[in-house]
Amino acid sequence: MSPVQQRGLALWAALLSAVVCLDFLPVARLVSVLLLLIVLGGILAFWTVASRRAEHDVTLCPDDLPEATYCQPVVLVCGDLPLAWPQPSPVLTVTQGCWIRVENGHDLGQAARQVLWLRPDWGRQLSVMISVCPQKHADSEALTSRLLPLRWQISQLRKETGHSVPLVLNGQVGSAMTNDMLWQAALPGECVRVWRESSAPASIAAWVTPGGAPVMQQQVLMNSLMSWLHQHVLAVFIDDNPDVPAVAPAALLWGMGPILAGSLASSAWTAWLSRHTAIPQVTGWQPVGTDSTVISSLPDFILPLLPEGSGLTPRARTWRSVLGLFTLAAIAALLSSGWNNRQLLHRVSFDIARYDSLSIDDYGPKANAVAVLRQDAAMLDDYARNGVPARLGLGLYLGERLRMPLLEAIRSYVPPPPEPQPSPKPVPKIVRLDSMSLFDSGKFELKAGSTKMLVNSLVGIKAKPGWLIVVSGHTDNTGNPQLNQTLSLKRAEAVRDWMRDTGDVPESCFAVQGYGESRPIATNDTPDGRALNRRVEISLVPQANACQIPGIHPAPSQDDGASLHNGE
Repeated sequence: MSPVQQRGLALWAALLSAVVCLDFLPVARLVSVLLLLIVLGGILAFWTVASRRAEHDVTLCPDDLPEATYCQPVVLVCGDLPLAWPQPSPVLTVTQGCWIRVENGHDLGQAARQVLWLRPDWGRQLSVMISVCPQKHADSEALTSRLLPLRWQISQLRKETGHSVPLVLNGQVGSAMTNDMLWQAALPGECVRVWRESSAPASIAAWVTPGGAPVMQQQVLMNSLMSWLHQHVLAVFIDDNPDVPAVAPAALLWGMGPILAGSLASSAWTAWLSRHTAIPQVTGWQPVGTDSTVISSLPDFILPLLPEGSGLTPRARTWRSVLGLFTLAAIAALLSSGWNNRQLLHRVSFDIARYDSLSIDDYGPKANAVAVLRQDAAMLDDYARNGVPARLGLGLYLGERLRMPLLEAIRSYVPPPPEPQPSPKPVPKIVRLDSMSLFDSGKFELKAGSTKMLVNSLVGIKAKPGWLIVVSGHTDNTGNPQLNQTLSLKRAEAVRDWMRDTGDVPESCFAVQGYGESRPIATNDTPDGRALNRRVEISLVPQANACQIPGIHPAPSQDDGASLHNGE
């Protein structure tokens, strides 16, 4: 995958993360922003590490690998490699697959990572073959010390890549008993099969029966090689080890050819045969020579039995990653939307249940509960008119099923009865009479002709039990204040006497007051103001036990007549 494609994928992942975190996650806005920042930091860190690894590894990778769409098995070969590799390049592509030579077994993991960096889609088709030639090893213990690091590297490679990375163990010896390469293979769940270039694969019985004594000798040698592989090679990879996981091979091969370059005269193989068989006494059991120019063939027949790849191009792989990221984001958005709708359903249902649980006589809590229901209804109406928000969308919205129960609960609400209004406080009735219309200047005797004005003005002033008729006199500030106070009192008494005598009202119904110039209602600086201040005021004031008329019970203070106000 090119750097441009990597950047595009990183931006796509960042965009999807922003949409999911900000629009769908059922958390507070601050928490969603923090989660988004964490995800973006992870994306940036992953991209940075990948870019640095690319800069470090590309210089060490083979130059002639097959195309990225190559889907045949790819096998990393390490261990006792043939001295005569078919071509200068470490990559050998054949009809059935591709062999990649790893010179140093300690570089197996590094070589696998390099190949997977340039060909990321080769993970599922990548395998490892470890070749072991017992004739090249003088000591079995030293061989075990070389195989253990390979076991650890393969287990780490499986863990890092997440792929199975099948292991093929290949044991190979040379012997003059055969003129061409002879292979036998043991696959899990299958019987041992014989593979030769000159014939089709067959079972051991089908190969030995028609072959006679020479084939029997070859099979005895092959059986010894198989036993040696199980004890000194297979056991290294599958025995219990607390530090390194077991690596079970996908196939176990052992082969025999006419010659084997680099074989030792005295080796772990000869020692094994001397202890367990009599083959060293048989003429021709050793290789005929050690000519390094002879090409040792690789077991191409095992390639079709190894896993193949999908053959995706870098562009297809990029689109697959884009689709994968979108799928993950869609799943996260759907789960979040489902959770948000579930919370909405629970909250509104709880509000309805709480409203129904309250008594109709519990007016305060009932009014608060119905106010909450009206807020829920307004929210659902807004969703119905303007569209459902993204966090509740994606076809999972449950608000419509809540609207009718919500409206029915609101319609069932009965408001509390109105509270009784307090009776208005009685306002004293006041009648104002112009003193100059009733009296001569400086006098307190009623003028002739004033009776008609008194009768017209005092029609609404009637004696009532429980009411007090207050008559108060007022003057302007002209003259002596003491004399003005006396004059105002005398004028009030004159009006009181006229009302008492004319209306036959008991004197207990009256109260007379003289204020003189102390309570002006206008300015005394102008003639008009002084005229307004010269007045006699008559008012009805509720007072218990006032105006006791024989045979009539006192009326309540609010039982008054129509208010009467006569201005100047």
